[in-house]
This record gives sequence, C-alpha cells and structure tokens, in this order.
Amino acid sequence: MASNRIGRINEEIQRELAEQLRRLKDPRVSQVGMVSITRVDTTGDLRYSKIYVSVLDKNQEKDVLKGLKSASGFLRRELGHALQLRYTPELQFIADDSIAYGAHILEVLRDPEKVKPVNPDNDAVLPEEEE
Repeated sequence: MASNRIGRINEEIQRELAEQLRRLKDPRVSQVGMVSITRVDTTGDLRYSKIYVSVLDKNQEKDVLKGLKSASGFLRRELGHALQLRYTPELQFIADDSIAYGAHILEVLRDPEKVKPVNPDNDAVLPEEEE
C-alpha cells in the first residue's frame, strides 16, 4: 500500500518538476535543447528524491546538472506549494543515460554481424515491409 502511494507521489513530483523546468530562468537549463525528467525515486519517509534527468546534448549534461542543483531550493519550494505534503523531499539530480543505452542496444540488435537472424530464410522480411 505504501509503495503505491510513493509511486503516485513520484509521478506528481515528475509532472510538477517538468512544468517548473520550463519556467526556470537559469541559462544552463533554459538555453539547452531538451531536458527531460525520466524517473523519480522518493524514499519512503519522503525526505529525499532522486530525480533522473536526461539531456539531449550530452556535452551540456554537466552544466545542466549544476544549474538544476543550484535551483534545487527554488524547485523544492515550488514543489512544496504544489503538492502540499507534510515533508517536501530534498532533491538530488542524477544524469540518466538510459535513453542513450537503449539506442545503443537497438543499434547492436540491428547489426547483422552481431545478431544473426533466427530463421535465415526470413532475414529479408523487415517489419516495415509486413502488411
């Protein structure tokens, strides 16, 4: 039961922080292409939240994380006003490379040298060609 509540709180934190990121004035965050909050993990006592952030331009990832860390007090205060929890969790921003990792796995799976087709007679049929 408690994990279901934490799951809902994580979703609300993710939604609210995504909204706040659009309004953030820090140029390290606002002038970067795309910044996404991919996941939120909050402790059971609601004291700490790990916010996993994905940045489209990996060269700017460290600057974005520094900008988010410096704005964490503001974001936490805004989160407190929006969610009205007993405790507003302390925010810890972490770089999330799961999107890049997923793209890498997809690239490996599509490489015929690394992954051989199960049925060699069907290797000419591609998903786009199926009807």
